Amino acid sequence: MSRQKATKNYTMDMCEGSIVGKMLLFALPLIASSILQLLFNAADVIVVGKFAGDNALAAVGSTSSIINLLTNGFIGLSVGANVLVARYFAGKQEKQLRELVHTAMTVSVVCGFALAVVGVIGARQFLMWMQSPAEVIDLATLYMRIYFLGMPAVLAYNFGAAILRGVGDTRRPLYYLSFAGVVNVVLNLIFVIVFHMSVAGVALATVISQVISAALVIRCMMREEGAIRLEKQYIGINKRVFGNILQIGIPAGLQSCLFSLSNVVIQSTINGFGSTVMAGSAAAANVEGFAYVAMNAFAQATVAFVGQNVGAGKFERINKIVLIAQGCAAGIGLVCGNLIYIFGEPLLGLYSDSSLVIEAGMLRLSVIATTYAICGMMDSMVGALRGLGYSVMPMIVSLLGACAFRMAWIFVFFQIERFHTIETVYNAYPISWTVTLVVHVICFLMVRKKFGNKSA
Repeated sequence: MSRQKATKNYTMDMCEGSIVGKMLLFALPLIASSILQLLFNAADVIVVGKFAGDNALAAVGSTSSIINLLTNGFIGLSVGANVLVARYFAGKQEKQLRELVHTAMTVSVVCGFALAVVGVIGARQFLMWMQSPAEVIDLATLYMRIYFLGMPAVLAYNFGAAILRGVGDTRRPLYYLSFAGVVNVVLNLIFVIVFHMSVAGVALATVISQVISAALVIRCMMREEGAIRLEKQYIGINKRVFGNILQIGIPAGLQSCLFSLSNVVIQSTINGFGSTVMAGSAAAANVEGFAYVAMNAFAQATVAFVGQNVGAGKFERINKIVLIAQGCAAGIGLVCGNLIYIFGEPLLGLYSDSSLVIEAGMLRLSVIATTYAICGMMDSMVGALRGLGYSVMPMIVSLLGACAFRMAWIFVFFQIERFHTIETVYNAYPISWTVTLVVHVICFLMVRKKFGNKSA
């Protein structure tokens, strides 16, 4: 079998045939890949919680919201690359696809180094702004500084995987993350248990695994055939192509940042309840994450499927794609979210032996995990709008429905004495998801009608 034929076996034509079958074929490896990425952080949290104590657990867990805030804006640019790759691939526009691939990968490395500098220098100040308790801020700062050294690899992997997803390949990123995930877990155990490196050990293990996954994706793209092959002579930033990426990627990145900003505000509020609640919330958030990525795989599938069908002019398939994605996301959210709550105590027991930490985590799961289906449906609607080329609209909706609403919830409703509880903080999530979902559906119906007229 030639390399070109082997490469074609990984790509997918999303414009013909069964939508359900192909969407599952696309989403299942993506779910597995996302779970492996979560395992990077889950392994960190479990190892430090078991072998370095609750303060170390709180330190690692409390950094996730600020890390997401700083990185999501750049990772959002990969959404722009993903949409355009799907469109150019389906439209057989090889020249544009080649320019896009090389511009995107160059941007990923440049942004990665810039982000590493910001993260290393600003880590402690960011944590101080989040009101991190004195007993965890030193450990959290150390973890963040080491973690951010791996940012060039994080962005290179995310952009490379986005390009592969755009042509329908979700399997090879899974293979690479599988190998890197095993390395991460092994190094976690060695650095923390054998060398007693605490949070520094888990951060270093994560960085090494991220470098491995990025190197494997880059090697894959360099061995490709056709327009997505990565070649040294084409490396650089094409201003026109970069502008196209920014047109979709900046709103997508800003939307992710807005969600992360609201999460930072909520995390800062959680920090005010002490290290036990912080540790419980951090453990619960890790468990919830597995349900989230399973749902979010269908949001990413929606972007790619809608993008390819727009590129091929198959507008009549869009409604069915969105309905199927919505059904899959909602079903997974209901099943996984409620199973996580039912088995919450043993799951949280993997992260901490403290009954108080487990109790605090169960409280969060009772509010958030049981309503996660709403979040999955919301994300799928965002994916549909992005696939149609509309990124500003979901960004604005998210600004109002998530960021502004959650901040108002914390700064107004939460300040009322009778509602000054951790349950009130957690309730900000399902209520904001519901509001945002309804508005996204309305926006999609308006945009879809416009495309329907176009296809006619």
